[in-house]
Amino acid sequence: MREDFVAKTLLPVDNIKMITFDDFKKLDIRVGKILSAEKVSGRDKLMKLEVDFGAEKRQMIAGIAQFFEPDHLIGKEIPVLLNLEPRSFKGIESQGMILAIDVDGEPVLFHPEREVPPGSVIR
Repeated sequence: MREDFVAKTLLPVDNIKMITFDDFKKLDIRVGKILSAEKVSGRDKLMKLEVDFGAEKRQMIAGIAQFFEPDHLIGKEIPVLLNLEPRSFKGIESQGMILAIDVDGEPVLFHPEREVPPGSVIR
C-alpha cells in the first residue's frame, strides 16, 4: 500500500467540525438507481444523471465525467443526499448530491452489498 495514501487516510480526526445528532437527523440520504447518464456538453467535469428513488425520479449533476463513462454508471445503486436545495449548473438543475469516497482526488462510488429497493433510506 502506498505510504502517502496511508498517511492521508490515517490523519487524526480531531479537526473535524462536529454536528449535533439533531443536525444529522435532518439529512435525507437514500439509495437511488441510475437510469441514465450523459456528459454535459461544454463541461469536461459534469455528468447529468437521472436517478430513480421509487416514488420519484430526479435529475442530478455530478462532477464525475472525467472519471466514469456514462454506460458504466447506468444501473448502479448509489447513496444520494436528497434534501439539499436545488442548484443549477450551466442552466441544468441538480436535485440532490451523490455521495462518493474521495481517494487522492478521484471519486470512488460505493454501493449496497446487495440490491435494495430504490428510495431505501440510509441511516
